[in-house]
Amino acid sequence: MHNNKRRKKHTLRNTFLTFVLLVVLGGMAYGVTRYRDVKDAVNSSFTPSGITKQRDVNKELDEKKPLSILLMGTDTGALGRDYKGRTDSMMILTLNPKTQKTTITSIPRDTAVNIPGYKKESPAKINAAYSYGQTKTAITTVQKMLNIPIDYYALINMGGMEKVIDRAGGVDVTPTLTFTYQGYTFNKGESTHMDGKKALAYSRMRYDDPDGDYGRQKRQRAILTSILKKSSSVKTLLNQDFIESITNQVKTDLTFDDLTTLAKNYNSVRKNTSQTHIQGTSAEVADQSMEVVKKSELQRVTDYIRKNLNLSKVKTGNIQYDPAKQSSATTKTDEEINNIGNQRTRHSTGNGVASSGYESGYATGY
Repeated sequence: MHNNKRRKKHTLRNTFLTFVLLVVLGGMAYGVTRYRDVKDAVNSSFTPSGITKQRDVNKELDEKKPLSILLMGTDTGALGRDYKGRTDSMMILTLNPKTQKTTITSIPRDTAVNIPGYKKESPAKINAAYSYGQTKTAITTVQKMLNIPIDYYALINMGGMEKVIDRAGGVDVTPTLTFTYQGYTFNKGESTHMDGKKALAYSRMRYDDPDGDYGRQKRQRAILTSILKKSSSVKTLLNQDFIESITNQVKTDLTFDDLTTLAKNYNSVRKNTSQTHIQGTSAEVADQSMEVVKKSELQRVTDYIRKNLNLSKVKTGNIQYDPAKQSSATTKTDEEINNIGNQRTRHSTGNGVASSGYESGYATGY
C-alpha cells in the first residue's frame, strides 16, 4: 500500500503557507517603511532557476490556476559548507485553489536516475542532481523523470538554520523517537528546548531512524514548523535580524509579489491535503545502494501529480535507472560529486547545465 493519506497535521504544507503569510503579514505589521525593508529582504532570496519554464507561470498565478512548487532541503551553510552540496530532501507541492487541495509528493534522495546533461556520471542518486548542475539540473531531472511541469522552486538551507534558531531564542520540539547524536540525547515524547546546534543535530540524524530518510524529513519539518511558531510573536516578528536571517537561508524564484498573491488567492488549498512518496526497491547500482523505481510506480506518481494540476494524462518520463537496459557504471563518491559540481558551477554561466551531451527525450502533454 502506498503512503497516500490525509493527516490532521500537515506540517510541510503549513510550513510553506505559514512562511508565505509570515512574509506578507510581517511586512504589514512593520508599517510602510519597514514593509519595504521586509519586501527587500524577501526579494534578496530571489534566485532564478536558469530553466525555461514549461508554462507561463505568471499567467497561471494571476488566473488562480493550479501550481507546482519543488521544495528542496540542503544541509549546507554550517561547518564551512555552502549551497553546493547535495539535496537532503525533495518534495513536489501542488496547489489547486479550485478543488481546494494540496498534494505533497516526496522523492527519496537515493532514487536511481540518469541525470540529464551528465551521462558519464549516470546512473546516480537523484540528490546528486543539484550538486552537478544546481537548481536547473535538479528541476530538469524531476521534470523528466515524471513528465510534469515545475512552476516554482524553494530551496531551504537547514545548515544555516542554526543562526535563525538562535536569533529566535531557540525552539521547542517534542522528539518522535529516542536517540543520541553528536553528543545530544533526545527522548521520545518529551518537549525539549533546543538552541541552534541541538536543533540541527536533531534534524540531521538519519541511520538510527527506523523510517530512514523519511524520518529525517519529518524532523526537519518539525524544526521549521517550530521556527514559524516562534515567528508568529510580535516581538520576534519585529526583529529585523530575524527576518533577514530567514531570508538568508532560502533561495526561490518566487518574488515578494508572487508570495503575496499566493497568500491572497491560494489560502483555500489548506482545506484538503493528500501526500504520497515514490516507492522504490533497494539495489546495488554502480557500487552504491540506490532505490530502483519501476515504470508503473513512476506512472502512478505522474498521474497523481498531474491530476491536481488539472493536466491530461501522459506517459511518465524515461530517465529512471532501468537495470534491464543499463549496466552498472562506476559512480563518483560524495566528495568527488561535490567537487565536480563546484567546478562546473564556476565554469558555467548562471545555473546552466554543462553541455556534456546527455539528454533523454520524454513525452509532453502541457
